[in-house]
Amino acid sequence: MRPAGRWLTACQRPRSRHHAADPMSSEATGRRSTVALLQEFSLPLLMGVLLGLLLANVDPHGYHVLLHWSPLGEHSHLNFHFIVNDLFMALFFGVAAKEITEACLPGGALNPPRKAVNPLAGTLGGVLGPVGVYFVIVAVTGDSEITRGWGVPTATDIALAWLVARMVFGAGHPAVAFLLLLAVADDAIGLGIIAVFYGDPLNPARPIYMLLVVAAMGVAWALKRKGVKSFWPYVLIAGPLSWSGFFLSHLHPALALVPVVPFMPNMGFDEGLFREASTGKIYPDTLNSFEHFFKKPVDFGLLAFGVANAGVEFSSMGTATWAVFISLMVGKTFGISLCSIVAARLGFPLPTGMDLKTLFVAGMTAALGLTVALFVAGVAFVDPTLQGSAKMGALLSAMAAPVALLMGRLLRVKKIHASAQGGGHH
Repeated sequence: MRPAGRWLTACQRPRSRHHAADPMSSEATGRRSTVALLQEFSLPLLMGVLLGLLLANVDPHGYHVLLHWSPLGEHSHLNFHFIVNDLFMALFFGVAAKEITEACLPGGALNPPRKAVNPLAGTLGGVLGPVGVYFVIVAVTGDSEITRGWGVPTATDIALAWLVARMVFGAGHPAVAFLLLLAVADDAIGLGIIAVFYGDPLNPARPIYMLLVVAAMGVAWALKRKGVKSFWPYVLIAGPLSWSGFFLSHLHPALALVPVVPFMPNMGFDEGLFREASTGKIYPDTLNSFEHFFKKPVDFGLLAFGVANAGVEFSSMGTATWAVFISLMVGKTFGISLCSIVAARLGFPLPTGMDLKTLFVAGMTAALGLTVALFVAGVAFVDPTLQGSAKMGALLSAMAAPVALLMGRLLRVKKIHASAQGGGHH
């Protein structure tokens, strides 16, 4: 998950003659720092995934010890896994909430709603399609133990989907903006699924404590009304209050910043990540300052997330593996395509420049579940065997990348590079 909202907004704004070159071009990347390239290509996450897989299969006991290591002693609940999944991921989902909030602002990708109807219809298909396929697989196999994992294949990894989309379509193709909008909305639905359906199964939800989350929202609202521009009070005062509410309610505390971030003051517009990079301008509003401060720690912290969540032994492969994998590859692709086609027939057309074959390839690209799918798999199952099996399916969804690239070639999808737009789209 990477800052998509600003890319989406940029796709809708005219590009000046001095706009930055396509960031995928050698000319642009040649001037980028190593740190920027690591972030752009999601390399910390990928390295973490590979390291987690290596540790789990070479030294399973050592990997188990690592997950339960704690600075406070071996019996402390504040262990490596808890620090990554319950504390660090609050920042991850906070940045996601920032992008969703920004996309809803005037001029954003979700405002006004009519222009977003077709990709939002695709989003609905991208959720219902995988869920439908998953339940069909459960029914066919008769393996009711994996039923709880239906939410795992609803996720799309924004960062990787965006990267693959630019490789398939070129940075200036409208399919890239379509896919990013779909992924942002998909993540919004995913956050809701985690909050509503994936509480701790061993501890029934205690909704009364959600009043603390409401109180946190009240604090954030009061801070905004008082004109507080620093994001720190929102994060350090409203954030822990919200985190405590989720934790005590037995809902996942990683969602703590999701109800807080929308209250941060914003500028009401955004010119796009690469525009900022080319001019060196940093927008001073609270919402953008929050993202700028935490973006790098979140991007590189995903290495730890990969280690903590992708450590699956290859022997863990089972019914849940194939249910998640097939649901992503088939359910996502056809769900997105069919619902977008229906929306087009109802008078809400695809973006200009997209046709059925680009829609189909975009649907396959959205099958990249990885980050959020791994996270959902971790909260969906308590049984380590089922959890590992579902995580392996999420990891195998990386196969969507080469399949999408191959489909793009076979279907002769014409690439549109940003530099070729001549003052058109980013």
